[in-house]
Amino acid sequence: MKIIKRHVQKKLSILGYLFVALGITACQPDGQTEKAGQKIDKAVDTTGQAIEQTADKAGQQLGAAKDSVAQQAETTGEYLDKSAQNAKAALDEAGTQIDQAIGKTEKQMAVAKDSVTDTANATGGYLDDAIISAKIKTKLLSDDFLKLAPIEVTTVNGVVTLRGTVDSEQLVGRAIGLVNSQEHVKSVQNELLVKASVPSKQ
Repeated sequence: MKIIKRHVQKKLSILGYLFVALGITACQPDGQTEKAGQKIDKAVDTTGQAIEQTADKAGQQLGAAKDSVAQQAETTGEYLDKSAQNAKAALDEAGTQIDQAIGKTEKQMAVAKDSVTDTANATGGYLDDAIISAKIKTKLLSDDFLKLAPIEVTTVNGVVTLRGTVDSEQLVGRAIGLVNSQEHVKSVQNELLVKASVPSKQ
């Protein structure tokens, strides 16, 4: 628009000069006045044509600029849409990876928990068995009839096994009864042997 205004102002200035010239020539004789008028008419036509051409050219340039801006806007819009799609896809992928990582971590934690529980149970069972054996040995050593008997005590999952030798069947029964009286004992396996009676020499 500034270009068109500049050209119009320039052409109007030329017209102004022409009108001044027309005023000057009006004072001339008739023949010269007619010639001057023809020149002025021609100059006016030429100026009008030049103004129209300038306006057409400026309009074409504005139209081209408008089309260029529209194309750039469309290209920018497509680029932004594509960028938004790419960003959404990247976020979706990241979300999937995070979900997978969380699922994997939860599984690992569950496995670790089970392992710790199993280990705790096994350790607890081992400690319980050791405590049961220790208590039985203490009872055997404090019993007046069994304290000198070489009795071996082992406990597995609450099942107590007695091995060794005693002087009589009564002591075998006494040892088994003592074991059964202990807490957490599930059963007793008796592998005690009775010493053979040695006949006295006469």
